[in-house]
This record gives sequence, structure tokens and C-alpha cells, in this order.
Amino acid sequence: MASLIIGTAPLTLDDIRTALAGNIRVKLDTEAGRAVARAARTITDLLDGEEPIYGVNTGFGKLASQRIGADDLEQLQVNLVRSHAAGTGRPIPAQVARLIMLLKAQSLAAGHSGIRPETLNLLVATINHDIIPIIPRQGSVGASGDLAPLAHMSLVLIGEGQADVKGRRITGSEALAVAGLKSVTLGPKEGLALLNGTQASTALTLDALISAERNMKAAVIAGAMSTDALMGSDTPFDPRIHELRPHPGQQRLAEAYRDLMAGSEIRASHVTGDDKIQDPYSFRCQPQVMGACLDLLEMAARTLMTEANAVSDNPLVFPDDRDVLSGGNFHAEPVAFAADMLALAVAETGALAERRIAELTDTSISNLPPFLTHEPGLNSGYMMAHVTAAALASENKQLAAPASVDSLPTSANQEDHVSMSTHAAWRLRQMNANTRAIIAIELLAAVEGIDFRKPLKTSAALDAAHALIRAKVPPRLSDRIFSPDIETVCDLISDGVFDKTVDTLVNS
Repeated sequence: MASLIIGTAPLTLDDIRTALAGNIRVKLDTEAGRAVARAARTITDLLDGEEPIYGVNTGFGKLASQRIGADDLEQLQVNLVRSHAAGTGRPIPAQVARLIMLLKAQSLAAGHSGIRPETLNLLVATINHDIIPIIPRQGSVGASGDLAPLAHMSLVLIGEGQADVKGRRITGSEALAVAGLKSVTLGPKEGLALLNGTQASTALTLDALISAERNMKAAVIAGAMSTDALMGSDTPFDPRIHELRPHPGQQRLAEAYRDLMAGSEIRASHVTGDDKIQDPYSFRCQPQVMGACLDLLEMAARTLMTEANAVSDNPLVFPDDRDVLSGGNFHAEPVAFAADMLALAVAETGALAERRIAELTDTSISNLPPFLTHEPGLNSGYMMAHVTAAALASENKQLAAPASVDSLPTSANQEDHVSMSTHAAWRLRQMNANTRAIIAIELLAAVEGIDFRKPLKTSAALDAAHALIRAKVPPRLSDRIFSPDIETVCDLISDGVFDKTVDTLVNS
């Protein structure tokens, strides 16, 4: 089980991958614990005065002008958690819910939220005991933070709501009892500190980023293999071309395609005397298109890792100045933009792969048997598999419409502009699944095409990828049910079996 220390050093993308991969143990840095305690004392000290402090001795949102008496401050925070736990829909996957908890703990550990150490320690303990709150996926507009998702997360800390413990859904109080933990009585500002923030949309988008990285690596291998199966040219990957247009992703991917195809007997067989002159764009322009996708992924990653280590609740406590300042760090516009960028990259990765499948199955372009099948007519081969890829690519185009440009005012127009970041992030899950299936179909088609080129051999790198697939999926000598083969290769992509072949593509 991996261990992470939170509170002083920033989380890294590798830490995020670790948290998404399985159980983790989290420890609060000692210095961070002291900073958390100082901020909590600042809230207590300021309550001795007469000044209103938003969300501490006032109502919330449009009700901020309502003063709350000292006797009701604890009830105010409990009511906030209960009333805001208004989510609906299927639960967020457990690994993402765990990441939400980690990001929330990291934000609170910065010592600017006013939460007490004992409350933060309970959140850390629930992570360490793998108590996963049931968090409905719908109900956040990504401003004033991810209020509904984080409210469902916080219910468990007060012994309410539901949690997943070792695959069983039980009440929050039962989950704490199983782990020998006690629920917390929320103090002033604590409910608001737990609920306010961008951790749900950030975690969902980070999860999508990791999936998009894996899809991209598999897509690069699929594209190189398809190029060889088509008897396409590697001339478009010549470094001299890409030196004249030095986008980082384009240059790195051109090198990756060169490396993947190096030493191919198939390529050597038509270096001279090839009357095709130029390949279709989906083969020839792979470094340009996929390189642009890679640049977007890395841009999104930088934004998301800044957000993962940010303090995004409101108001914020500054103990040195004895100030509590209201602001807008909860507005998840950066996350929404990152999710929208990822949507473009994910959709284009699948769109380019779908085009290559179409070219491989078209005998007038590929010079391969119709639909990559033995005995065409009797067998339909990849005819319908390509239709599936087309359906998925088209669905992705619809899903790729930007979510961040949408806004619907809430809270009686007090919260009059919102980011829609959580929806922007969630839709990426389906888009990644669609693209993964398109790439799986392309890998199957490319492997079939390579088989038809025998006795000529592909490159060593592509032959290794070919062997990984053939170990799970036999050649398609006659028609059989297609779906299981697609699912098998989807699982290979999800499991990261192709990652090492092109692992230098995506920076950590």
C-alpha cells in the first residue's frame, strides 16, 4: 500500500496515479498540522468580536446577510452538510471518490480553511481505512465549489450518509464503527470548509486525464501498425519536416512513429517503386494531429495539478493577519477549461483512429482483402466493427461540445455565473470509453493487416504489440462474434500493457 504525506509538498501526477490505482495511506505533515490548528484558533478568536464572518456566523449564499447566534453555530454547519447533500444519479466510482477525499485533505492541510486538526485527521483516517463515501455523480455546477458531491463525502464524517467498505454499502455511522472511529461534531466554519472547493470536478478530470494518456499511447501504436499494414510511408515522420514546425508534441510523436516502424521489412519492401506517392491524412498527418492532442493533454495536466494543490474554499483564513477574506477560489473555470481541452483531444484521437480503420477495410486504398477477411462475401470481416467505430466517433463529437461556455444562475442569482466543471469532467468518462473501443478495433484491424503481409515482418516494436494482442485474440479466419475481441483489447489498453512501448510520450 502506497503512503503519501500531505500538507507541505505538492501532490504530483504520479501521486494521483497511485491514489487512483488502489488503497493508499495518508499522513498529515507535522508542520501542516500546526498551520491547521492556527487557522482554527483564528476563527475561534474572531468569533469573540462582533463582525460577521461569512459562513461562520452568517447564512450561506443569498442568506449571507442572516446573522446566526452563538448557540446555533454548530447546528449551522450540520444543517449545511445535510441540506447540500442533494446529489442524484449513479455513484462516482470508488477510486475517484478516494481521490476526492485526498484532494480535499491536501487543500485543508494548507492551513487556510479554519478546520480543526481533529476533523482533518478524521478525514485522513477514513482514507486510510478505505471508507469510501457514496457520492452521487450529479448535482454540482462547479461554482461555490462542488457543494453537493462534497456534502455527500462529508456526511460520513458526522456519522451519516452511506459508504462503501470492502464492497459493502453501509451507513456512515456503521462504517466509522467498523474502523473504530468516532464521528465529529462540526465546529464553526468546518462544514463550509469541507463542502466548498473544486475537489470533485478536479478528481474526475484527473481520472479522465490518466485514461486519456493510456488511450493515446495505445493509439500511437495502433496508428504506426496501421501505417505498416497499409504499406504506408514513414517519410512523413522525417525529423526535417517537423523541425520546421516545432510544436513539442508533434516533434516527439514524429520520433515515436519513426522508432515504432524502424526495421520493418514491410516498409523496406516498398521504399522504392511505390506509386501511391502520398498516404491519406489519417496516416500522413499523425504527428501533427496526435501531437496537438498530446500538447493539450499536457496543458490540461498542468492546470489540474495546480488545482489539485490549491486552496479553493471560501472564505479563506490568514492567521498572520487575523483576516478572513471572502473570494472566489471555488469557481472551477480552470478545471472546466481543462476538461473541455481533454474532450477535444479524446474526440480527435478516436476520430483519427476511426478513419484509419475505414482505410484499412477499403481494398481500393489498402490493397488488402475486402474488410480484412478471408473468403469475402461468405465472411463480412471488419465491416460492422468499422460501423461500431464510426458510431462511437460520432457520439464523441456530440459529447465534445464545450461545457464551460454554459452557465445557469443559482442561489437566487447570488451565484450568477458557474463553470459546469463537474459535468465537463464526467462526460469524459464515456468519451474515453468510446475512444478506447475505437482504438481496440483499430489494433485488431492492424494486427489482421500485418498478418496478411506475411512472410514480410513488421518492426520489432510493433511485432511485440502484435504478440500481446495475438496472445489474447486469435486470427479471424472466419466470422465469429466480434464484441468479446473488442472488449479483450479494451481491457489490455485499460491495464496499460502498451504503455512501456511509448512511455516517454506523456510527462509526469
